[in-house]
Amino acid sequence: MALLAASTYPELLGAAVREAADRVFLRCASERTAPDALDEVTFDQLWRRSRRVAAGLLARGIRPGERIAVAAPNQAEWLELFFGAASIGAVLVTLNVRYRESELDYMLNQAEVRLLVTAARAGDMDFEAFYPGFRSRVPSLEHVLYLGGTGDGERFGDLPGDPADPGELDRLAGRVRSADPAVILYTSGTTGRPKGAVLTHGSLIAAASGQAKRLGTGPDDVCFSAMPLNHVGGITCSMTSALVGGSQVVLAPMFSPASALDAVERYRATMFGGVPTMYTLTLGHGSFPDRDTTSVRLAMVGGANADPTLCAAILKGFPNARLFNLYGLSEVSGACVMSQGDDDVDTVARTLGTPLDGMGARVVDLEGRDVPDGEEGELLVRTDGAAAGYWELPEASAEVFLGDGWVATGDIVVADPDGHLTIKGRRKEMFLQGGYNVYPVEVENVLTAHPGVAMAAGIGVPDPVLGEIGRYYVLAKPGHRLTADELTAFCKERLANYKLPRQYEFVDELPTTPSGKVAKAQLKAQLKEQLNPS
Repeated sequence: MALLAASTYPELLGAAVREAADRVFLRCASERTAPDALDEVTFDQLWRRSRRVAAGLLARGIRPGERIAVAAPNQAEWLELFFGAASIGAVLVTLNVRYRESELDYMLNQAEVRLLVTAARAGDMDFEAFYPGFRSRVPSLEHVLYLGGTGDGERFGDLPGDPADPGELDRLAGRVRSADPAVILYTSGTTGRPKGAVLTHGSLIAAASGQAKRLGTGPDDVCFSAMPLNHVGGITCSMTSALVGGSQVVLAPMFSPASALDAVERYRATMFGGVPTMYTLTLGHGSFPDRDTTSVRLAMVGGANADPTLCAAILKGFPNARLFNLYGLSEVSGACVMSQGDDDVDTVARTLGTPLDGMGARVVDLEGRDVPDGEEGELLVRTDGAAAGYWELPEASAEVFLGDGWVATGDIVVADPDGHLTIKGRRKEMFLQGGYNVYPVEVENVLTAHPGVAMAAGIGVPDPVLGEIGRYYVLAKPGHRLTADELTAFCKERLANYKLPRQYEFVDELPTTPSGKVAKAQLKAQLKEQLNPS
């Protein structure tokens, strides 16, 4: 089965149904079963169910171009809603169940959401109790439908309906175009306030197709993913990429090392994808040495740089896997740079990879001029996966979406003559220590190479002598006691003196964004509060 060719989601799911209607596409949780059960959903079942959801949306007055939202764990209903909305040209605003009052207030109002599907509960949050008093703050919001729960509100289960006019659904699906928005996805905000990236049908499918082609995936592959569907790691790199290749997806409601290992063994997963934190926790799980991971042939690391120590651990833990770095961002709908299939482990550990086929890349200085290979500069990419800007934020859009298809990533890289790119850090994370540029990710990679360090995250903080210095938050591996002197001595052997950490804080955990990245904005806010208590 060749990669499916389509430019919209109605076309893509329809092509999958014509190719293999009864093939199981999804194994994922559903509120219609026990909480720990997995539903098997074929291509045809997903298509039929999403059409009924589309009919329910139309019955509630939702029309092409209007925004609806979802805040729920990975489950069958999430995808039924997504494909149902996409088939009538509605735009899905993807929210994380971890969002709370201030985030929901901003995002629902900024996108002018008309209908929301939300988990009834998430962790310690009772959304059935929250929304009756909150929804008046969102004037556009007409319907709140709950997944699960026992209250009196509307239920998602009441939304699907038999189409009064099946032909109308077909006509609406046929009018959807590649350039139409499919998703508004709010950036995770590691360094600031989130912005709603407008991802189109065409941009999402282009990014997913480029990834599937690089990996060589197909119908025999089973992809395990715990990446949230509200993030490109879930909606593009997992679900859409698998759909393009006709692969199967085992979609976990949320990540836990034990459930990930259970799924790999039970379903003989051939693909395992996640951010570095997920790999670190999985490899460190107490049961890992007794688990059978030999079915995994592709191990993908995204969301942050895979440091050399982690690369070696992954290949030891998944002995039959080929390791791929996956670099992408919301603004390009998913992946845009990946390791090549013949890259050795040293190349994977050192570089992000090369641009996907058909994509362009430039490395530029602060004035936008190309810099020679081997010199640092900001990475610009040109790709069909480029988002259509940020929702209702023209000035912010102009800073990132530069015209002629180029997107400014904000990441500082160095290009090799053969096209491989090595990341040095975020442009906005760079700080000047004694007048020298320091990128925390480089120092973090050295720290995590220490046998006692599980995770490390650095930020620049003011200093009266050096201007700024590096403060690093370090999470030790179980059973290890670390000292600042020990880590500084370790770094001295591997880093220039001006890059050495000047402050350490040893922590029991690191704050993360909903997509699993370390939330450095939160670290900065915590430090500011410590230094300036009210």
